[in-house]
Amino acid sequence: MSRSLSLIYDRIRVEEKELISAAERLGVNLKLVDAKTFHFDLNSLEKEKSVFGELALERCISYFRGLHITAILENAGIPVINSFKTSSICGNKLLTTLTLIKAGVPTPKTVIAFTLEEALKALDEIGYPAVLKPIFGSWGRLIAPLKDRETALALLEHREEMSNPLYQIYYIQEMVERPPRDIRTVVVGDEVVAAIYRYAAPDDWRTNIARGGRAEPCKLTPELEELVLKAARAVGGGVLGVDAMESPDGILIHEVNSTVEFKGAMMATGVDIPSKIIDYAIKQVKK
Repeated sequence: MSRSLSLIYDRIRVEEKELISAAERLGVNLKLVDAKTFHFDLNSLEKEKSVFGELALERCISYFRGLHITAILENAGIPVINSFKTSSICGNKLLTTLTLIKAGVPTPKTVIAFTLEEALKALDEIGYPAVLKPIFGSWGRLIAPLKDRETALALLEHREEMSNPLYQIYYIQEMVERPPRDIRTVVVGDEVVAAIYRYAAPDDWRTNIARGGRAEPCKLTPELEELVLKAARAVGGGVLGVDAMESPDGILIHEVNSTVEFKGAMMATGVDIPSKIIDYAIKQVKK
């Protein structure tokens, strides 16, 4: 029997096109829902099942849009990949780090401050160089290396002037001594389906593929697999991008992505990631 799933989007990227094609190959009725052209009557959510099917794949670029749609659908009894719990943790770097630490997953040393003065004190403790990150955001945006106190003061003062109060939550991590790459793994359920090295583009230190970084296959060692799955379980599981770094003390997990972009991993490894995602979604419906 054909299953009825929906794919919620606000822009069709390569990943969404691949998911649509995979659903067609697998005989799955995948309903496309543009989040920008849909509204919800919160007092009457009965119609949602006819629109969103038995399960929804939430693929919005906008984190907050996707998160709130997930909350609405779960309230209407429609399961979503990924769940509200998972998405809310993964979309906030502070919550992700707390969750990983509680689960015993090794992460870079991280400090949080709420004023410029305390951020400078924290930096004196953690040492330079360090990395300043926003607690929300993707694609390496607004991530800055702090090479010394003068650089830190300039960047922190700039953050103080930004209108969004979330930018005054200062999330600061140690600058991990690592090779010029990090590791992106794609987790689908209980399986690490792909692993790649991500190398930074010329004249950039960030390894994001969206910023021009290049991908190469990475051998999935037992240590890496164990840590990645432990991190995925800690945040609630589902379809995730788990990012790791090779440090002198071993592998560190530094980020977990809920709406994972898998184009680079698919091209570098040849793994049919979208079909694995659709197949996983079908199995969740059958449970």
